[in-house]
Amino acid sequence: MPKGLYAARKLKENRKKWRWSKTKYKRKKLKLKQRVDPLEGAPQASGIVLQKVGRESKQPNSAIRKCVRVQLRKNGKGITAFLPGDGALNFIDEHDRVIVEGIGGAKGRSVGDLPGVRWKVIKVNGVSLDALVKGIKEKPIR
Repeated sequence: MPKGLYAARKLKENRKKWRWSKTKYKRKKLKLKQRVDPLEGAPQASGIVLQKVGRESKQPNSAIRKCVRVQLRKNGKGITAFLPGDGALNFIDEHDRVIVEGIGGAKGRSVGDLPGVRWKVIKVNGVSLDALVKGIKEKPIR
């Protein structure tokens, strides 16, 4: 069996061994993102609205962005989700069922001038938030 320094078998073994020194490879193999991510790697998750909150935007902007605290159904973790659209806060009450998804930032991080907010609400009680804001549909009373 060839065991030379430049034998193909030895080169392949070394390549496998040294991949563990690469941060991206190690995080992927140990599934660190899924463990830390409240959505556990899923694209969307459902939850219950705990409270409405206003978040101040970062400099140089000056605004209070409307957000909600959501408790996820799958694992009970609490997250803050952004409400896109003008007047979207009026269509959401406490204890509503919502569906959240990633806000679309680089590597799953927060977007724009909102520090620490990585998700946005897309549905309220099974109806699209966008349709509610535009007046296409009415919110169902449950």
